[in-house]
Amino acid sequence: MKQHLYIEMDNCIGCRSCLAACTQCGGHDERNRNYVYDVNPLVTRQTIPLMCLHCVNPACARSCPAQAIQITEEGAVLSALVEKCIGCQNCTIACPYGIPKFDEEQNLMYKCDLCYDRTKEGIPPMCASVCPTNTLQWLTEEELAAKQAQHKLGKWTASHQPFDPLEGETNVKISLPGILQGTQKLF
Repeated sequence: MKQHLYIEMDNCIGCRSCLAACTQCGGHDERNRNYVYDVNPLVTRQTIPLMCLHCVNPACARSCPAQAIQITEEGAVLSALVEKCIGCQNCTIACPYGIPKFDEEQNLMYKCDLCYDRTKEGIPPMCASVCPTNTLQWLTEEELAAKQAQHKLGKWTASHQPFDPLEGETNVKISLPGILQGTQKLF
C-alpha cells in the first residue's frame, strides 16, 4: 500500500518538533534536513515547514552529471551518494524549491530522503511521527483521496507559465487552503 507525506501548511505552529525528529532519523548524522520558515516574523507568527517534495521527475537528479541522486521505487528522492557525488552543486542550483544543501566539509549534497529506512517499511517519517498539530501526516492513498476531495488539491508548479512548468507533480502532497483562501484557523 503506497503512502504519501501530506503537509497541511496552515496547521504549523512553529514548534520545530519536526526539525528535532529529523536529526534523529537513521543515517542523518544528526543533521537537520528539513526547515521551518517564519513567513513574516515582524508581522505574524505564521510558520511553514519546508522539505523536499520528492518530485516525480526531479530537477536535482536530472542535473546531476554523476547520477549520484537516486529515486526509489516508492518515489523518494535520496540525498547524493557519497561514492558518486562530485560536489558540482548542480542539484542545489537546479531545484526550484531551494531544498538541497551542500556541505563543503564533506563535499556532499544532502536533503530530506523521506526517512527512507522507515518509509520503505510503511513507518511514517520522523517528522510526521512527532508533529503535534498534524501539519505533517503520513497518509494512505484512500486517506489522501479524502483530503484531496476536501481541499481540492492540484499539482504544484514552480513556473509562472502553466504550459511549461519546471516540476509538475510531487510525491509529497501539500494543502494551503487557509493561506490561499484567506481564512484563518483557530487552534
